[in-house]
Formats: sequence, C-alpha cells, structure tokens
Amino acid sequence: MKLTRCLTALAAAAALSASFAASAREYSVSTVLSDAFPWGQAAQKWADLVEERSNGEITLRVYPNAQLVAGDQTKEFSAMRSGLIDMAVGSTINWSPQVPELNLFNLPFLMADNADLDAVTQGEAGKLAFAAIEKRGIVPLAWAENGFRELSNSAKPVQTPADLAGLKIRVVGSPLFQDTFNALGANPTQMSWADAKPALTTGAVDGQENPLSVFDVARIDQVGQKYLTLWHYMADPLIFAVNQRVWKKLPEADRELLRQAAIDAGQWEIEMSRSAEVKRLADIRERGVEVIELTDEQRQAFVEATRSVHETWAPKIGTELLDAARTAIAE
Repeated sequence: MKLTRCLTALAAAAALSASFAASAREYSVSTVLSDAFPWGQAAQKWADLVEERSNGEITLRVYPNAQLVAGDQTKEFSAMRSGLIDMAVGSTINWSPQVPELNLFNLPFLMADNADLDAVTQGEAGKLAFAAIEKRGIVPLAWAENGFRELSNSAKPVQTPADLAGLKIRVVGSPLFQDTFNALGANPTQMSWADAKPALTTGAVDGQENPLSVFDVARIDQVGQKYLTLWHYMADPLIFAVNQRVWKKLPEADRELLRQAAIDAGQWEIEMSRSAEVKRLADIRERGVEVIELTDEQRQAFVEATRSVHETWAPKIGTELLDAARTAIAE
C-alpha cells in the first residue's frame, strides 16, 4: 500500500512537472548595451517584471551587446522580423534603416528637451511611429529612452558649426547621420559601437555623439574625449517590441502581461535616467572633461546649418508623421 501511494505521488509530481514545463516559455530579448547602462537595465527590468507577474511561466532572456546580431546593431530589426530574435528593446536609430519613419527622431534639433520628446512619443506622432513598425512585422509595446545625444571630441571645444570643420566623428549606420555631420562640415565615419571605443583610443576618429549615460558609464573620457558639447541635437528613444509571429501565438492574457510590463519598465527607466543626469554631468566634469553649454544663439546656428537635412528627409519620413510631431512640439 505504501509503495502504491509512493508511486502515485511520484506520478502526480511528474505530471505536474511536465505540465509546468509545457507552460513555461523562454524568449530571447536583444539589446545593444548591457545592464551597466540604463538601456540594458530597461530590458532586464522588463524581464524581471514578466518573470514575477507570470509566476515564472514566461522567461525573457536578455542578450546584451547586440550579440544576437554579431555586434551589428543595425541588423537587429531585420533579425527580429525574420524570427531570429523574439523580442528587443531597441533604438529608433538602429531600426530607422528598415523603418524610414523612425528617422523622425534622428532629425537634428527637431526636439529641444524632454517636454518636446514626451509630446511626440505620447501623442499622435508616437502612434503613427508605432503603426509604421507594426506594418513591418513587429509589434511595438512601449517607449523608453537612451537620452538626448551630446557631442564629444579630443581636439577642441565645439561651440559653432565652424568648429566641426574636418573633425572625424564616429556615427551609427544611418544615412541621416552622414547628412547631418556633412552639413556641419565634419567628416562622419560610420562604425558599430563595438568598434567605436578602439577607434577613439587610436585616434582613428576625433569624436563621437552619444547620451550622457553612455559617455559616463563607458568612460569615454578615458580615450581622449576631453571636450563635451551639450547641444541636445537629437533624442534617442527606445522601443520594447515583439516579433509578430511570436505575438500572435500568445494568449491574450500573456500579451497584456507583456505589454503592461513593458510600459512599466519603460516608465521606470525614463524616470531613473532623467533623475541621474545632473550627477552624471557633475561626475564627468570632476574627471576633467571641459563641458560646453551652448547659448540659445549658438544652438540656433546649428539649427540653421542643418535645415537642409530636414528638407532632404521629410519626404522619407512622411508628411503626416512630421506634421504631427511638429504640432505636438508647438503645443
């Protein structure tokens, strides 16, 4: 009798284990930066919330440093669309080659501050941007952010467009960045983030542009970047997203869980990133970096110098989306 009860208990346990194994699911999540940076922390927060709220039945395994696309972050969207990646917390910059509408956020000096950025992402323009992504086989869930991008270099303080003449600036693989820095008289050099720091170390490039969080955590000051210009020339929103085929296979309850967890993780990361900016800047200054803060007149000179970029890219972005963004900013 005892043996029978024991065998019955073991069978029940095995059945329960098999049932849990059948229901437990694991999905890959790609990010370009690790959890040493706010970007990677946003992805890990999403994973933690999903694990907790699903009682361990859904696991999001985060793969940082663009390792699922061999370090080439511009291939992330295509890899997710083809099913090689299940989910991602990706940058509008890196996805813009496949989703031209996302070049809205790459337009130089379109948005001046966080209020402008929030007006765009949380309004009609944000909905239109998400619709453009979904049209290409990816389901966008929520926004986060990498921050406004600032300019650093090893040669001299940059206060005017003329100061950029001839400087080799590392840029990401988006043609709009090439156009922007060409318009400013610089020499833009495209390379992945994995190659950027070695290039700065050797002097192959003079400068780079990135949010303060990246400059700070990656210690860009240690590779000769002595001058940092706060010009807020473009925003770098992040998007939580899922491959459409994966999304369609999920029960409605799981979709809602993933979406709400993404929204909550995004809001958490945005608040954390913005609240850390003052200290980051103070730390950067303490490390001997000369920080240049532009006056309104100085910034306007950069605005004027890059108007041609807006004219060139407006048709590719789309009138409806661009008008919605400009209206949101104006209001």
